[in-house]
Amino acid sequence: MRKSLTALAVAGLIAGCGPTSQPTSQTTTTATAVVAEQQSETERLNQWFEAKYEQQLQQSPLQMTFLGRKDKYDQVDDTSAAAEDKQLAWLGETVAELKASFDYDKLEPEAKTSYDIWIYQYEQALQGVPFRSNGYVFTQMQGIHAMLPQIMINFHKVDTVEDMQAYVTRIEGISRALVQLLQRAQDNAAHDVRPPRFAYEGVLQQINNLISGAPFTEVEQDIPLWSDAKSKIEALVKADKLTDEQAKQLTDDTKLALQTHFLPAYNALKQWLEQDIANTDEVATGVGKQKNGRDYYNYALKVSTTTDLTAEQIHQIGLDEVARLTSEMNAIKDKVGFAGDLKAFFKFIKDDDQFYYPDTDAGREGYLEDSRQYLAFINDKLPQYFGILPKADLVVKRVEPFREQPGAAQHYFPGTPDGARPGIYYAHLSDMRSMPKNEMEAIAYHEGSPGHHMQISIAQELTTVPTFRTQAGFTVYSEGWALYSELLAKEMGAYQNPYSDFGRLITEMWRAVRLVVDTGLHSKGWTEQQAIDYFLEKTPIAEGAVISEVRRYIVWPGQATAYKIGMIKILDLRSKAQQQLGEKFDIRAFHDTVLGGGALPLKVLEKRVDNWIARVKSS
Repeated sequence: MRKSLTALAVAGLIAGCGPTSQPTSQTTTTATAVVAEQQSETERLNQWFEAKYEQQLQQSPLQMTFLGRKDKYDQVDDTSAAAEDKQLAWLGETVAELKASFDYDKLEPEAKTSYDIWIYQYEQALQGVPFRSNGYVFTQMQGIHAMLPQIMINFHKVDTVEDMQAYVTRIEGISRALVQLLQRAQDNAAHDVRPPRFAYEGVLQQINNLISGAPFTEVEQDIPLWSDAKSKIEALVKADKLTDEQAKQLTDDTKLALQTHFLPAYNALKQWLEQDIANTDEVATGVGKQKNGRDYYNYALKVSTTTDLTAEQIHQIGLDEVARLTSEMNAIKDKVGFAGDLKAFFKFIKDDDQFYYPDTDAGREGYLEDSRQYLAFINDKLPQYFGILPKADLVVKRVEPFREQPGAAQHYFPGTPDGARPGIYYAHLSDMRSMPKNEMEAIAYHEGSPGHHMQISIAQELTTVPTFRTQAGFTVYSEGWALYSELLAKEMGAYQNPYSDFGRLITEMWRAVRLVVDTGLHSKGWTEQQAIDYFLEKTPIAEGAVISEVRRYIVWPGQATAYKIGMIKILDLRSKAQQQLGEKFDIRAFHDTVLGGGALPLKVLEKRVDNWIARVKSS
């Protein structure tokens, strides 16, 4: 990419020099000098970014583990407010250094994007400081109480004795991080900021799942971390990397760490939640009720959408999209010959057994295997629509029992940049009536390919941008792409069954309803029940899944608006490219342009696509 940009820059400079068809040697020399200067400044900047990103990574042992590295393998992040202040100050110093040390005008286009994004991320974090106490620390959707054991089980790989020793030490680190976050939750509660009652209840249930069993009680069932640790020690023994005596010592050390650090920390959190739950709202509403809740929500929307769209504008976009999708749903209802109205069709799809797998182990495996088959079909089609393809594999798995929630949304966890660990598409399968067959195809494409797995894997594998760009996260881009991918899969030949195509519309309607419901909850004073009622009126989604969704929006303000806003922008950019390029439009090149720079704010993405359109026009 950079070579082609350089070549075009040279061509453009030469073409604009004068009336002659052949450039003069002086012109050529000048153009070459400018390009060389751009390359030199860009190379210097990229080296600077590598050094700074490495410094940033060293502040987060868990992020390095997530990326497949073993630096600081026995440590856990400092989760205190003081550490957050220190990291933000460090980032501010890097921005000052960036501005003072590099000439923006001398950078290549991709380097300018990197420069802009580094500053954008800092400014976004800085703008969030006044709202630090507005967020919810522990909820049923997000919280280090569930995330830390999950990281240990899935991402702390044990290949050596030292790795297992680091595992044991990290158990103490988990406990410290939990205590630090408990203090922050208590500080927020002192300012009357706490999530609704259902969130406390959800966290308490998750805590019980993590601490109920051996080695804390004399029962056969082990707690998840104890089971994981024993299996990892056993694997080392089988691989002849551990003696029986070493294995016994590590087992004893793990047990002691769990009993003296892990259990007390989780019990302290549990006890505080049980004491404080009486202060929570039983009738759940959004963050608008907080002292500066309206400003906090506007900030949350800006973070999630990377736009300046207001809550009112997003609400109206949602209403318009709901109306459009309702019309398309009616068209499919008529196509399959259903005699009743759309509401009756919703009931038919919700109630008829043909749309569900049995609530058995065989049924759950059937869901996973059919998802794999859908993804295999689309993978065969990818080269027709993409030039850049991911190297990383994708696996489909059920969510671990200790964090599984009935009706909760499927989700994706990225693999490592080197491909050693594959990406994982997770499905909650404890309630099979919340997992209808007709929606699963669209969701598989959203979470897998051409959705999250493809977008994130390609980003991580990029070699044309600084490493920090390969790990950048902008929800509106990543979720917008994944939702766009559901529609793209239709163009690729998916959804041969009209009920599956209706399922695609359901999942898109799901995201349109989110615009209405999220803004309703947080800016219009809607209650949880109002949001649930609207959701059930506009979609055939099972009530259990709807309740889970609405509760997610309540504790995670703004995030759910990113999906549809991002999809709309990608579709608009594609339409613009098709109109301006005509026969020169190439869907593969468009997709490579969108994915080839990693996750971007929408304005930066638009600039990237506009530059691509200009290059194609001039070619």
